[in-house]
Amino acid sequence: MILIVLSVVLLLVVGGCVCVVWAGRGGPPWTRAVATATLAAGELVRTSRRSGGNRGGGDPDGSSDG
Repeated sequence: MILIVLSVVLLLVVGGCVCVVWAGRGGPPWTRAVATATLAAGELVRTSRRSGGNRGGGDPDGSSDG
């Protein structure tokens, strides 16, 4: 079951990347909409990784011994 979910997520990511490239080359209007959504989702993931990455106050790799 998890393999199916991961496969669907992978296909969505690859499809979004294809739409970003296609829209950059002047594709149809729907590719621009998908590309915008893909880039917004990527920015959201990037922002969430930055804000949540260093909460523990320790080393970035999670080790607490110095």
